[in-house]
Amino acid sequence: MEDTYKTITSLSEAIFTEKRSKFIAVAIPVRTLTEVKSYLEEYQKKYYDARHVCYAYMLGAERKDFRANDNGEPSGTAGKPILGQINSKELTDVLVIVVRYFGGIKLGTSGLIVAYRTAAAMALDEAAVIEKTVDEDVTVVFEYPFMNDVMRIVKEVSPEIIGQAYDMDCIMTLRIRKSLMPALKARLEKVETLHYPEEE
Repeated sequence: MEDTYKTITSLSEAIFTEKRSKFIAVAIPVRTLTEVKSYLEEYQKKYYDARHVCYAYMLGAERKDFRANDNGEPSGTAGKPILGQINSKELTDVLVIVVRYFGGIKLGTSGLIVAYRTAAAMALDEAAVIEKTVDEDVTVVFEYPFMNDVMRIVKEVSPEIIGQAYDMDCIMTLRIRKSLMPALKARLEKVETLHYPEEE
């Protein structure tokens, strides 16, 4: 079961020049479509005088949510090569924008593909890549006397405690790497009074 993915830690930039056309490439870590949209708006405003602001993004650990946009360049010459670079590095949760200032000399479709691909690759090469785990959350409810049992499991399996509340019962939300979740649940289920609220 694949439960890791690669992404970038911070924004990185590169500039590529071909026959006087200038390509400014930016790789940005993103988590949501809302973030993608706001960065696109920001860069379209920032480079309002550029001929083209092309981009591609990939979202989610499964790498199924993606889009490539040529922004007026001939079809398949900009967005696709940018997306190709994200794919070749197996990255996700990333947006790559390539801004083109036309230099007066046409590059032709193959020239455009190479230029956009090179600019995207340069920006991604500048980025620090990290591997993250796909995590899942589980919320458990148990009676107070069983606190020590639950805390012993937390100490041994070491999930992250992301929330806890103590009322009549104790409620705790734990986050752990996807592949370790079955083992965590199996251990927790041995604690007598424990149950999962969402299953009621």
